[in-house]
Amino acid sequence: MAEPLQDTLTSGYVRLAADTPRRRIDVELRVLDILFAAFFGLLLFPIAGAIALAMLARDGRPVLYRGERVGRHGRFFMIVKFRTLRRDAEKRLGPFLGEELVRLTEAEYTRFGRWLKASQLDEIPQLWNVLRGDMSFVGPRPIRPRFFAELAGNLPAYWQRLVVRPGLTGFAQMRRGYETSMAEKLSHDLEWIADRSVPLYLRTLVSTGWRVLRQTVGR
Repeated sequence: MAEPLQDTLTSGYVRLAADTPRRRIDVELRVLDILFAAFFGLLLFPIAGAIALAMLARDGRPVLYRGERVGRHGRFFMIVKFRTLRRDAEKRLGPFLGEELVRLTEAEYTRFGRWLKASQLDEIPQLWNVLRGDMSFVGPRPIRPRFFAELAGNLPAYWQRLVVRPGLTGFAQMRRGYETSMAEKLSHDLEWIADRSVPLYLRTLVSTGWRVLRQTVGR
């Protein structure tokens, strides 16, 4: 298993998250994660195969993007997605965060990648992350380690995101766009962490699925 964050600023936050009492709801949500990830993985396998072949024909390798993210209790994991940006885009975008990152990323999308991102089909491979236990279907979006350290220093409550697994979708993504400030996104993430339940989990999945369907059909 990957090592948790170790620097002097964030190591204290990791301990706080790890010492937070576990709740029964987390076991229930983990069971749902496994069931849904297995079901949707089988259902979407033909679509994933078609996307991979189309990417190879249009944009070449690599088909998948892998990037290090911070997970529950500060442990690192490798997130897996279909590549939507030009090769080596992360090296060019690495120093940026927030609105500036959103603006610069727009110029990095491939034509096919832009459609994948809008439809959120680029996230199909993350079902593997859910099965592994790196992620959940619902939770705060995973963040890069260097950005976690920066944001935790500026937003005192940011460490609480480490209490739960990061998610494929969450309140911040369902309610607001990419341009939303990190402080506002955090407020939505903290609402999920405090109120998480099976009905809320299911409602979030249904709402996200409906939004993705409208976006995909609309394009």
